[in-house]
Amino acid sequence: MTRRAFVSMAALAATRPAAPARLVVPIHRILDGRAKNPLDRLQHFWPSLWDEAARDFGQGGISFDISDGPGEVRHSPADNPIFVGLQRGAINLVVTDVLPMYWDGGRALAGVSTIHDGYHICMIALRYAHRNQVAFFSVNTCLHEILHVLLQDIFLKPPKWYQSGGREVRVDYYATRLWLFHDGDEVRKSGEVYLHRLGGRLGARLGGRLGAACEPRDGTVLSIAD
Repeated sequence: MTRRAFVSMAALAATRPAAPARLVVPIHRILDGRAKNPLDRLQHFWPSLWDEAARDFGQGGISFDISDGPGEVRHSPADNPIFVGLQRGAINLVVTDVLPMYWDGGRALAGVSTIHDGYHICMIALRYAHRNQVAFFSVNTCLHEILHVLLQDIFLKPPKWYQSGGREVRVDYYATRLWLFHDGDEVRKSGEVYLHRLGGRLGARLGGRLGAACEPRDGTVLSIAD
């Protein structure tokens, strides 16, 4: 290799854009102590559904700061869920068997994402949750629900019936881009804003920067996955 060629290659390398900083999202995982999930279903969840979702996010430049803790979902007389073991400053991934009737409405839903009493929650119903199946239409339940949070749907007002489907299509579109094309640019941008809004214990963790805390509105169920 000539000296001129070497210098040209070095100059080209120096002008290449740097790889984008990874987005680190705090996740607190809870297995519902009251759920009636058989052992084989739980054993299937971690290496199948969860690992697949984590891999898809990772390919798009998004990783998780994970903590695990005990917890359970209790039910009031009206079947409004009462959560035990949630943490602030993180997305609480609550793994249960079926969603509370108060949220599910008898529709056999696989997941829901919401802000409840100030806690950010993604609830996964293992009886109906699934892996990636059909691009742009039926994607991994964990991937789908966490995207509803990172895309900040949980901060919006409850959608009208004709708006809800549009949000689901939008989330499945970004999920497919992560799954098949490893493209997480738009999700990272929205996720950085989300983490600054989340605040709390870990704050906004992107490249070591801390964001200001901002307490969201409570009690709005926004994401419903089938």
